[in-house]
Amino acid sequence: MRIIDFHNHYYPPAYLDALRSSSSTVDVTSDEDGNLRIYYPGDYNIAVQGHRDIDYREQVLIDAGVDTQVITLTTPGTHVETPAIAVKFAELVNNAFARVAESKGARFIPLATLPLNDPDASVKELERTCRELGFPGAMLFSNVNGIGLDDRQFWPVYEVANDLGAVLFIHPTHPVGVEAMTEYWLMPLVGFLMDTTLAAAKIVFSGVAERFPRIQWVLGHLGGAIPYIAERLDRGFHAFSECRANIPRPPSDYLKQFYYDTVNFDPRALELAISFAGADHILAGSDYPHQIGSIPRMLETIRGLRLPEADEAAILGGNAARLVSVGQTIRPVQ
Repeated sequence: MRIIDFHNHYYPPAYLDALRSSSSTVDVTSDEDGNLRIYYPGDYNIAVQGHRDIDYREQVLIDAGVDTQVITLTTPGTHVETPAIAVKFAELVNNAFARVAESKGARFIPLATLPLNDPDASVKELERTCRELGFPGAMLFSNVNGIGLDDRQFWPVYEVANDLGAVLFIHPTHPVGVEAMTEYWLMPLVGFLMDTTLAAAKIVFSGVAERFPRIQWVLGHLGGAIPYIAERLDRGFHAFSECRANIPRPPSDYLKQFYYDTVNFDPRALELAISFAGADHILAGSDYPHQIGSIPRMLETIRGLRLPEADEAAILGGNAARLVSVGQTIRPVQ
């Protein structure tokens, strides 16, 4: 039974070096153990060994029995930089991802990082990484410096993604109103989930999912609250003409076609998501190596559901293998 961890994060060392340079707007410090602390509003990440040492990370996967990780960058993302630096950093990250995939075979499959504060450059980078390097798609942050993913400036990106049949993985970033979430780690604990929920609702109600039907949408952290509130979104569709302006069908019709990763280790929450979208639209995810993530809990939670063997195999790896075409060669950077 192949195991693929769809939701996890990797900081290429060259990107960390770039963050520490004077060209970045991100604040970076080091702790006594040599780990970097990467600060952004309402949160910070500690770049531990698993974030930045790919050989160490590979051994962690071997020990855990995980065959493949679909690797992505994580917050704060390149879009917090000036557009010129964002373009430079995105290319640096994607080239590093391609080299990792080339050197490690099918162990790591990258999703591209895009300089989303420059939509034109994002179109070019999505074309380059998917058509030239063989990436299956890209990760998008749930908002781009406060601008929603439904905004028309991003539609050219979706046109390319639709032509490619690409995966677009929505991962949260600090939401608008983050100043109300600076205590108790409320930004990642609550704000992340709400921002993913908001992004998904906007993508559906705006007509993006209707207009670009070949995009394979993935929502992080079990879709935030989407499986829980989808019925309410449908009620809005029937009650309010504004909710029907861009779509001919209820929101849940679209949202059931999205994929949801299992970075929610409550079995009852997973049962709800499976009931909503089906076992064929759930992807194993650990959020490794963040402090709040866990490969063992990912595996324990999925296996503890005691699903039919075919459903468990699909969630642990079969769905992701189909989605990202495991075995497809990531081509080296020329």
